[in-house]
Amino acid sequence: MIVSFVGRLRPWLLFALLALAATAPAFASGDAHVLVLGRISDNPKDHYDQLKPLLDYVVPRMRDVGITEGRVLMARDARQMASYLRRGRVDWVTETAGTAMQLARQAGAEPLLLTERNGVSHYRSLFFVRRDSGIATLDDLRGSSVAFQNLSSTSAYFVPAMELLERRLPMEMLLSPNDRPTTRSVGYLFARSELNIATWVHKRLVDAGAMSNLDWDNPQHMPPGYRKDLKIIHESEDYPRAIEMVRGELDPRVRDRLRQVLIEAANDPDAREAMLRFFGTTRFLEIDPATQRALQHLRSGTERVGAAIE
Repeated sequence: MIVSFVGRLRPWLLFALLALAATAPAFASGDAHVLVLGRISDNPKDHYDQLKPLLDYVVPRMRDVGITEGRVLMARDARQMASYLRRGRVDWVTETAGTAMQLARQAGAEPLLLTERNGVSHYRSLFFVRRDSGIATLDDLRGSSVAFQNLSSTSAYFVPAMELLERRLPMEMLLSPNDRPTTRSVGYLFARSELNIATWVHKRLVDAGAMSNLDWDNPQHMPPGYRKDLKIIHESEDYPRAIEMVRGELDPRVRDRLRQVLIEAANDPDAREAMLRFFGTTRFLEIDPATQRALQHLRSGTERVGAAIE
């Protein structure tokens, strides 16, 4: 009944209620029996339905470390989630790698596990242009425009922006697709969805676009009729697709037990449905040295992006 009621609330009102709940005693950092799972969301109702089943699976398996209750807390952006983490309002966060590294820098959150979604644990960013554009390399993008997705996208914002800045290509934000950058800069703007990025490049509204290799291969995000007229001019190295993070001051016993429960869930039939609803998760993996290096590169890169263009 509560979830049904929540589903009828306007998103802004739901965020207000969730923020109010964060100040209640049940979310106090001293309430050690409650495990709070957080998510940055612009669609709290749908994300609640995706998060809660796995949380309900995890909590009964953590009674031996004192966890008897689970709660979900949404944040509207990374800044609000960082505040929740610093104040102990959230214990565990599931996020894309770029945002996860933002939370590591801003709130001392720590990577717990790598998340494999739909059988894929890593992906990479692609830059693409029209075949008849005359653009062949990233250096050719000076004086041109590129479409990203949004400020929270790892593959369609953080990584592409890092790639441009690492090549000493100045970036400037454009007001609209009709706006143009200076001849020495790369202009950028946000298209909000992968399909819009593909459409803007195909229709010559912008000169280039950036998205993940998974989206490039997805006909719903990159229609085959568009792709035949486009070409990839650059691919980044691989990055983790998603990361489970925990707050830095979480009780080590709780952290270690959570890691164990999540790793073992892939082999438990009782967890299968909850994991699939958890953004298509197929398993949780230990963070190996290669993944750790990629996260460190992403952490320093997101810091550079924040300092240079945000």
